[in-house]
Amino acid sequence: MRNTIHFVQRSMEEPRGEFTSRRSKLKSQSSKLLSLRLQELWEGAEKNGMSYAQCAAQQRRELDECAAIWTRALILPDQKDDIVGSTLTEIGRWRGITDRAIIRRRCESALASLKTQWERTVQSVEAEQVEKYYNAADDCIEELMWWHTLIEDNSPLAYVAALEFASQAASARYLDFGSGVGSGALLFRSHGFEATLADISSLMLAFCKYRFAERGANAAFIDLKESALPENAFDFITAMDVFEHLVDPVATVDLLDRSLMPGGYIYGRFAADDDQTRPQHLVQDFRPVFNRFAELGFKEVFRDDWLWGHRVFQKSV
Repeated sequence: MRNTIHFVQRSMEEPRGEFTSRRSKLKSQSSKLLSLRLQELWEGAEKNGMSYAQCAAQQRRELDECAAIWTRALILPDQKDDIVGSTLTEIGRWRGITDRAIIRRRCESALASLKTQWERTVQSVEAEQVEKYYNAADDCIEELMWWHTLIEDNSPLAYVAALEFASQAASARYLDFGSGVGSGALLFRSHGFEATLADISSLMLAFCKYRFAERGANAAFIDLKESALPENAFDFITAMDVFEHLVDPVATVDLLDRSLMPGGYIYGRFAADDDQTRPQHLVQDFRPVFNRFAELGFKEVFRDDWLWGHRVFQKSV
């Protein structure tokens, strides 16, 4: 395995003060994390004399603020459009298609197309066949980019919750493991983190490099087929909706452990329903994953039981 990491250099360096002010704002919003704030809002409603409508309005304000943070990080610099329009433009530039209606149709049909491609490519769940699928699953770009517009649901905002956690923990060196289209890394980079993206799909990493270049932002990119993760290199790792796609999720815990600094955090969602529209979801039982975290000395330090069900594990010092 060649130990090479590919970089895209920053062409427009954003002032460090802007990064600092953004992270300070995240730290100062509250000492409590988003899901805890909302949980306490609803559970304390009667005691605080708040109606259902008042609680719902407060929750909407909180989530709207998260959506604004997400949107600012993802909209193209030269676009004054909303996130949907910017997303369609961004995919169109990558594809060489100017008609937004065509791009939108591609986005809306991507999930069904990916299911068909999986059934044609993966005859048995083996690492080689799964890797082949992801390296050729071009429609993953449209499917993930469309999901990240928040049209279908707001669960991508879990990245903003992760950013809030990482900012309060004073983390700095960030790995987006299973980076997909790189939206999480763009968010973290826009708040001053050193960002590294790792994926097994060369196709997706090429798209991520394009996205970072469009914004004049720098990051490191690791093709996991060619390069190992650097050891003891990161203090915060996200694995968002990744583990259910893995042929060997337990071995991945060891992989991330070696790459994480002592005291660092792994923030992820370790849950997936049996979904006939998503045959790529290979894992529903994550108990072996949690057991491996415990065997390696990790402590579960946070669990989101209110919003999206994410968990945070901290490596022992």
